[in-house]
Amino acid sequence: MKKTILLLFALAFISFNAIAQKINWVTLEEAVALQKKTPKKIMMDVYTNWCGPCKMLDKNTFQNEDVAAYVNKNYYAVKFNAEGNDEINFNGQKFSNPNYNPALAKRRNSAHELSRYFQIQAFPTIVFLDEDANLIFPLKGYKTPEQMELYLKMFKKDDHKTLDTQDKFNEYYKAFNYEFKS
Repeated sequence: MKKTILLLFALAFISFNAIAQKINWVTLEEAVALQKKTPKKIMMDVYTNWCGPCKMLDKNTFQNEDVAAYVNKNYYAVKFNAEGNDEINFNGQKFSNPNYNPALAKRRNSAHELSRYFQIQAFPTIVFLDEDANLIFPLKGYKTPEQMELYLKMFKKDDHKTLDTQDKFNEYYKAFNYEFKS
């Protein structure tokens, strides 16, 4: 009887994990290297350990099956701790956090040089880079799956290049056909 119950729990766990879609996160260096083989845009989640909205973005948006499937298919996804201690090579430069304090690892810490490079001033910020790793746009704040869908598809299709006024963006926004489920 015990074996049957354990088997049922194991099957349920395996089935749940097989259904749940997860984003395939890579480092920024890996994403840039992958771009050279197969060009895709980069979506970089810039977060901090202490940021509540960052945790909500992870749980509510990045765990969404539609968001995860779309990101995995169309982007290289990068997670970057804006106050972390990683050394990163990007665009021929080395970025680090020389003032990082390990005692503050779970609280506010000094800003990483890469977060300054991208001029990140709020958390979370989702940085979109084109196929050549050039900045497209830093999207600030928590976004629901539906809100993310608009930006993911707009940048993927390069629609942003024609939206040079607020009125054009507003028209695009109003006409957008949402497909992601909450």
